[in-house]
Amino acid sequence: MTREEVLDIFSKTEAMLTGHFRLTSGKHSNRYFQCAQVLQHPQYTGMLCQELAKDFADQGVQTVIGPAMGGIIVSYEVGRALGVRSIFTERENGKMALRRNFHIEPGEKVLVVEDVITTGGSVAEVIEVVKALGGEVVGVGVLVDRSNGKADLGVPTKALLTVTVETYEPDNCPLCAQGLPAIKPGSRQVP
Repeated sequence: MTREEVLDIFSKTEAMLTGHFRLTSGKHSNRYFQCAQVLQHPQYTGMLCQELAKDFADQGVQTVIGPAMGGIIVSYEVGRALGVRSIFTERENGKMALRRNFHIEPGEKVLVVEDVITTGGSVAEVIEVVKALGGEVVGVGVLVDRSNGKADLGVPTKALLTVTVETYEPDNCPLCAQGLPAIKPGSRQVP
């Protein structure tokens, strides 16, 4: 699948937004990727996740894991494409955790997936959960890397779409200086 084909899917589903946004990281941006708009379409989700799975098909992946919310569907579809189980982490008392009697065995080869990364913070937390349980993280797969490849997760990372999106600290945001209200379209609330 080419970059243009991936962009076409994001465009058709109106998953690329422009405006003034508060990101989960707390930073501001003039562009936002609302992957939920893509993930509501099983045919597109399947295509994207099959493509992402190809990058890890020879890694011996036994389990795919993603953070709730954005990583759940991606994990499920990548797991389906690889023929392995899919699980997810959730926040418990503000900290990423494995719940619902999910488990990871020592030495188990695990692929971490996510819909979008900007700083990679949530994915880094999932990696730590896997490692703390003795799992081996074979890589990270994401639909959209907003960091333009700058998020260093310490493992091989593959993205279907790598983009440069300007981000600003809230106290140095030109959009705020213009008086444009910032909106938070994602699933997690930030102050």
